[in-house]
Formats: sequence, C-alpha cells, structure tokens
Amino acid sequence: MKILVTGGAGFIGSAVVRAAVSAGHEIINLDKLTYAANLNSLTSVADAPGYRFEKVDICDGTAVRAVLEAHQPDVVMHLAAESHVDRSIDGPADFIRTNIVGSYQMLETSLDYYRGLPPDRQRRFRFHHVSTDEVFGSLGESDPAFTAKTPYRPRSPYSASKAASDHLALSWHHTYGLPVVLSNCSNNYGPYQFPEKLIPLMIIRSRNRESLPVYGNGENIRDWLHVDDHACALLLVIDKGRPGESYLVGGEAEHRNIDVVRAICGLLDELAGGDVHADLITMVDDRPGHDWRYAINPSGIRDALGWQPSISFEEGLRNTVEWYLANPEWWEPLMRDRYDGGRLGVADKGRGPRAEEKMA
Repeated sequence: MKILVTGGAGFIGSAVVRAAVSAGHEIINLDKLTYAANLNSLTSVADAPGYRFEKVDICDGTAVRAVLEAHQPDVVMHLAAESHVDRSIDGPADFIRTNIVGSYQMLETSLDYYRGLPPDRQRRFRFHHVSTDEVFGSLGESDPAFTAKTPYRPRSPYSASKAASDHLALSWHHTYGLPVVLSNCSNNYGPYQFPEKLIPLMIIRSRNRESLPVYGNGENIRDWLHVDDHACALLLVIDKGRPGESYLVGGEAEHRNIDVVRAICGLLDELAGGDVHADLITMVDDRPGHDWRYAINPSGIRDALGWQPSISFEEGLRNTVEWYLANPEWWEPLMRDRYDGGRLGVADKGRGPRAEEKMA
C-alpha cells in the first residue's frame, strides 16, 4: 500500500513509518515538525526508495490537498496530534487547533480526494484515525477495562480534544461515506519517545542522578503497550479493519506509576551501576484532574483481526532502558535545544519537573 502518515516524525508515527517501510509499503510522512517531532528517529528509512517526507501543517487544507493529489495514497493514517496532558492544561489553544481543527481539515481534504478516486481505488481506500484511551475517562480500581462500547468521558483539555476528533471522524463516515477506521490505544513506551514522557523522563533523570518527580502518591495505574506492538496493530487495522468500526489496542500490562519508576531504578542499578537509584524518587503535588486508572480490553481487535501484544512489559522496559543508555546522541540534543540548561524536567514556559505518562 501507499500510506500517508500524519505525524510520522513523532514517537508512534515514526514507529509506524519504520514498520511500514520494513514491510514493503510506500510511505509519505506528513509532519509540521513541532517540538516533539524528530526526523532523527527515521534515519534508518530516510533513504529508502519508498519513503517521502513533506513538511506540512495539517491545519493547512490547501497544502494537505496538494500532498494528496501529488502522492495518491491508498490510506491516510492520521496520528498528528498534541498529546501532552500537562501542556493541554497550561495552554489548551494548541490542542483545539491541532487535534480538532487539524483533524477536520484532514477529514475534509481526504473526503474530497476519496470522491475523486475511481471505484476500485475507493473500495481499497481507508482513513485511519488514531486516538487514545483517555477519551473514556478514569476507571476505578475494580472497574472493567475499556471496550469499544465504553461511553466517552474525557476529563482534560487533551482528552476532550481527542474525543471531539474521534466523533468528527466517525461522523464523516456515517454522514459522507468516508471509509473511516478508528483505534484507541493505551499508554505507549519504547525507544525514540520524547523525553517529557514518564518512562524516558525517569531513565534520563536517573542516569543523570537528578530527582525523579512522581505525581501525588504514585498510585495511578496505566496499561502499558510497547510502541512496536502498537505499530503492528495499526498496520493490521488499515489492512483488515472494517469502515465504521473502532479497535482498542492495549498491552494488558497494568502497573502503578510508582512501580514503573521503581522498576526503572532497579534496571539502572543493574545496567548502569552506582548508588541505589530509587533514592532519587521525589513525590510532587498531583496535577489537576489526574485520572486514576486506564485499562484496555483488547479482545475486540484480537477476535476481529487476530492481533495481540507480543512484547511483555518486563522485556520491553528492559530493552527501552538499554536503548536510552546506548543512544544519548538521540536525546541529548533535545535536552540542549528544548530545555533550560539541558536539565530534563525543567520544561519550557516555566513548567515544573512533572512526570507525564501518555503517547506522543
């Protein structure tokens, strides 16, 4: 297939691009290159004959339309989004613009493009809208995991903007006939993740012997999904997914935030040596509206498409820690260019050292 991926220089997007190129697909990577995007995540495929990059803002409908007409993709996989919850609390306007207005522009331009395709290509075309489990709100300790039938209850500006884009995408299917497939994922982790997120934040700060800030009492629970497993699921959805359906992709690996941080510290003790890294853990004030628990029941995508996670959290976390220790040339420039004095956790616009868990 020829696949246009929006946000292909981001964390999940770059994993999809690498996996798709490896599988023999042609890829058009459309990315604005905002703060969390990094073309260095794509050096392994940058010279591949089936890979093309277009620097375009998804809110620019004219530019998006030109890319669609020039490259003639079979699939649009829409991943581009603002995704950091703390940033959405501090400045929700960017989230409204990118996640809602940008998604509207992608839907409108894709619909125009789709209507101009011959019937045989229309039958193959898909618009895959990639979203998050945060649209479903917060679970209690004993609540059943999210399914495609779970009502939407977003609780942050980020999750509200993603919920709005989900509704737009499915409405473009039901109203206009655009062949939309939707997926919602649990917390992603793995190599090439932007250092604001919980796991890379803890690895890098531990390595640098800096404090490890954890929200509240650290009891909040997340379901962890390795980004390579997620990329495989996304490619399966565009190949075999049914238009109008939603597929929930989860790692079936629920862990408390504090336990994740302690596990990272234990791996750093083993792999990097030195003092006990757990001594660096520091509890900080909880963030506003911090959801208690997320968990996905992936039985729907397993039964419909045959997908299930293949990388255990223990294996994936070890590999992730090893990758960050072995690849400082990837993340050190991000610290120099985007953080005060190169100290990770002291983010731009005066934000404090807080630990975030969600996808990029």
